[in-house]
Amino acid sequence: MGMQFGLAKGVGAVLTWGLRSVFHRPAANTPGKIALYVDPKLIAHLAPRLREGSVVVVGTNGKTTVTNLIADVLERAGRSVACNRTGANLDSGVSTAMLQSKGADWGVFESDELWLAKILPHLQARYVVLLNLFRDQLDRCGEIDRIQDSIVGALGTSPDTVLVYNADDPLCAMIAERAAALPGRERTRSVAFGVEASMGLEQNVVSDATMCQRCSSMFEYAFRQYGQLGMYRCPQCGFARPALDWAACDVRLGASGLAFELAGPGAAGGAEVEGAAGAGAAEGPSSFRVSAGFSGAYMVYNLMAVAVAARLLGCEPTSVQRAIDAFDPKNGRLQEYAVGGRRVLLNLAKNPTGFNQNLKIVAQDTRSKAVAFFINDKEADGRDISWIWDIDFEELVAQRGCVVFAGGIRRNDLQVRLKYAGVEAQLVEGMDEVFAALGAPGGAGLPADAGVYAIANYTALPGVKASLDAMAGSSARRAGDAGEGGCEGPGRGEGEGRGEGDFGEPNCDEGRGEGPGRDGSEAGPSRPLAAPARPAASAAAPAAGAMSELVIAHMYPDLLNLYGDGGNVRVLEQRLRWRGVPVRVQRVHHGDLVDLSQVDLVFMGGGPDREQKLASEGLLALRDDIARFVEEDGALLAICGGYQILGKVWLLGDEEVPGLGVVDLETRRPGTSADRLIDNIVLRSPVATLPVVGYENHAGRTYLGAGVRSFGKVVSQAGRGNNDADKADGMLYRGVVGTYLHGPLLSKNPEVADYLLECALKRHAARTGEAPCALAPLGDEAEKAANAFMCKRLGVSA
Repeated sequence: MGMQFGLAKGVGAVLTWGLRSVFHRPAANTPGKIALYVDPKLIAHLAPRLREGSVVVVGTNGKTTVTNLIADVLERAGRSVACNRTGANLDSGVSTAMLQSKGADWGVFESDELWLAKILPHLQARYVVLLNLFRDQLDRCGEIDRIQDSIVGALGTSPDTVLVYNADDPLCAMIAERAAALPGRERTRSVAFGVEASMGLEQNVVSDATMCQRCSSMFEYAFRQYGQLGMYRCPQCGFARPALDWAACDVRLGASGLAFELAGPGAAGGAEVEGAAGAGAAEGPSSFRVSAGFSGAYMVYNLMAVAVAARLLGCEPTSVQRAIDAFDPKNGRLQEYAVGGRRVLLNLAKNPTGFNQNLKIVAQDTRSKAVAFFINDKEADGRDISWIWDIDFEELVAQRGCVVFAGGIRRNDLQVRLKYAGVEAQLVEGMDEVFAALGAPGGAGLPADAGVYAIANYTALPGVKASLDAMAGSSARRAGDAGEGGCEGPGRGEGEGRGEGDFGEPNCDEGRGEGPGRDGSEAGPSRPLAAPARPAASAAAPAAGAMSELVIAHMYPDLLNLYGDGGNVRVLEQRLRWRGVPVRVQRVHHGDLVDLSQVDLVFMGGGPDREQKLASEGLLALRDDIARFVEEDGALLAICGGYQILGKVWLLGDEEVPGLGVVDLETRRPGTSADRLIDNIVLRSPVATLPVVGYENHAGRTYLGAGVRSFGKVVSQAGRGNNDADKADGMLYRGVVGTYLHGPLLSKNPEVADYLLECALKRHAARTGEAPCALAPLGDEAEKAANAFMCKRLGVSA
């Protein structure tokens, strides 16, 4: 300890005073960050201040809510708490919270998934609460395997830490299994919680875990709740959802709230917990009711995690329920406002699972409503926003009386995604423009009491929240001046934001990006929800019933589903339907058969190593059929892993394995799988007059054989393409396009989509003997605007 520790404490105290008193900032990060430079063991030296120990909350979604609620429960139970309530979840945020506490009974800290390995070895927490794992910021975090390895490694450095985990998530259950086998953890029992039975929810398209991590077989589900969460079992090795120590039973979900019975050790349905896992648990009922005035299946899991942790910490059920009843978030998570007589709900969503769960909340409101989405791509958000194509925005189409807005730095991309979902979205700068549109003559066709939902990702959230804070305050003042006593409604009013760093930047992840800026797009008049208008059919369009279906084979969407690449199929399908061309998408899942002689266009995406290996085995079995399809000029789009598999050699992890060999190319690796080419990228391609824009994220380096053209030359400063030397990306061979460009590729590059469709229509005419069909022009203003925004950002002229 000694001099370094004393100096670190002094630095932290001075910085905290200066930031709060002079700069009027929350001092949530910087004091700890600088103090850690002075004393790298600061967290270990501060840990004795926490008299009873500490809890660390980790997981992709829900960390801030769960952390704050656990702290609230402890405080209502009469315990003092040190907590990084603002969401500053790196080691600097944890250090700051500990420095600013002169001592507490418990420490309750939120941790970024990849930073647990830097925090836990020093903190030696009593409990780690693991909520869930979903794909999130793939350009920063990489695949989920990397996150699992990091969490398991962290637990190995703190052998007495009890893991409290969501057993409904097979990715969390695998961490528990691996951690139990670590040296020194043999006697440390983990605590499993989950939902006993199906909640009867409709499922979304994308799941982040379809395969067993023990044996690489496909999971079977008795039921799924959302994402990969549910009751799973591997038919090959028997890996399955563990027995639940704590189970949520009789779950009730409604538009106005939720409730469930939590059965713990000793109760019917709850297993006994022995040894260290049960240490410190409170005496009292082992089964009790939990209810809340907000809804969402994900909140069932969040509240279950809070209740289980609270019981392990010695708190009574009454303290749990009182904290939930008083839960009044002021940090943009499920925060309610009243603005101009309208109820507004603001929430954070930063990945497909989070957005899909927010859409479920919106769908529960059967009234007319407005929904505003805000997407930024700063460093804390992840530069790659291809994940928006894994959100099931199509669910909005069935909701009558719904007006949709797209905002944030990447609003153009968001508008395109919504367009292909059948949703017309108005571009906006912020919530002031949303309310201006709603307050315009006709009010966008919505009644005065229509609800408003604002859903924003990390760095977009503070700006949206600040705007709503100001508007809610203004509404309350106007109501007070009119003698109405304010407009309460169901909203919980405004409050101080918690999600910012010491100088206004979001605190959620490492790194900070550039400030917001306009893209030059003009916001038009608000319009009700509608499918984008289909262009009038030209003379070249087929007459009704004059053409048989064009068939698109989507190969292994259950395995090759990274980076929103499946959105390419949605783009191709919609561009045919808008033109009146009959089309059928055949989704070839693992184990399915496909007759490529009856297919006109094939799509192959990329996936994680485990899934890609299984997909490659199926593709190798079709090698001759695929080669024949290619040589007969069938249209084929292959992205990333699918592109690599077409060649002679590709990469499985760090191992080179044989590919299909249908195109003369090879993929090698100069370094490790961590040596990746990741960035936005712009190409000039012979198949398009406009620049081709996308996002690359790959470790392999691909080299083309003689006679194989590249898909395009890299013309942006950022981006590499196939390898470190050629400044070219992808390949063109007959009707085949291979590329590393995600985004998905076709969303901002309609000319490339139509090039592939023209190849497919030629194949269709040759296959069926029907008259060739030309493509009618489409209005691609939204796609071109998204393309132009990225070209301008990367310094490339159109």
